[in-house]
Amino acid sequence: MSRQWGIIQFSKGNRPDSSTGYTLDDTARALMAMCQVVATGQGKVKERYVKTYLNFIRYCQQPDGSFLNYVDKDGIFTSQNEEVGLDDSNGRAVCALGYFISCAGHFPAPWKEEAEAILKRTFQRFDRIESPRSIAFMLKGFYYYSRECPSAQTDACIWLLANKLAQIYRRTAEVHWRWFEAYLTYDNAILPEAMLLAHLAIGREEYKEIAHESFEFLLKKVFVGNRIQVVSNQGWMHKGKSSHGFGEQPVDVAGMVIALKTFYQVFKDEKYLRMQKDAFNWFLGNNHLHQIVYNPATGGCYDGLEENNINLNQGAESTVCYLMARLSLLSD
Repeated sequence: MSRQWGIIQFSKGNRPDSSTGYTLDDTARALMAMCQVVATGQGKVKERYVKTYLNFIRYCQQPDGSFLNYVDKDGIFTSQNEEVGLDDSNGRAVCALGYFISCAGHFPAPWKEEAEAILKRTFQRFDRIESPRSIAFMLKGFYYYSRECPSAQTDACIWLLANKLAQIYRRTAEVHWRWFEAYLTYDNAILPEAMLLAHLAIGREEYKEIAHESFEFLLKKVFVGNRIQVVSNQGWMHKGKSSHGFGEQPVDVAGMVIALKTFYQVFKDEKYLRMQKDAFNWFLGNNHLHQIVYNPATGGCYDGLEENNINLNQGAESTVCYLMARLSLLSD
């Protein structure tokens, strides 16, 4: 699905639909996935793909350090950038840059310098970021960046972002609702995972406590026995109300698979490994339709589960998220 500018956003069946253009979201994920392949020793990657993804992130960055998300097939920014919130895509870009820098020893040295320059231009944006997920993705990126380039400035960035997320949690969390918002929506697992990574980076116990408390709450909401059923994108799950409807997306399952690995690495609780395998098996048929979501014939991943059918399109988000989840099973 990768072309001149990045990775194509959508497909019709297993055929990339170039008319849908590219997004920073998908290209950032693709950069992380390629780096994961190298970091886990699962094979070689074509460096031109990595450079294409890195170039796209640089292309999307604006003079004030922020990023635009939507680019058409000819490389022109679309009007969607003015109509849709971009905080989360900005966070994913920071996450991908931090992860790339942590793996940059596998790639030409100037690429690392380029990624660092892009990342540092985002610093001026921190005081404007309020979206919990954007904060969480940034935290994850700076955690990885700090592993390769430790500094007091990086720790200060992590402290600032983690305190923001902790304050969001304290404002909302109650006895029976241990969460950052008054609802559960998409990509939920990144929030507790980011708090746990912040703890690992700067050692503050409060972050670890919030991470564990919120993650256990989330697990109870999305696991039924040994099967995961993530929050439906048809209305989400609001505090004090039951969740209704179907509409499960690979991005949510993959995020949980990855977060479970992180929690196991810190807490050494074997249940997290068991749940990680159960969650990953959603792709292989352990879901309410008992149907495989990963397509072994193409290497792609279907775009989600509805009540009675699978969405057979195999877009960039679904396919890359599946790959990242699979690779997380193999990492140390």
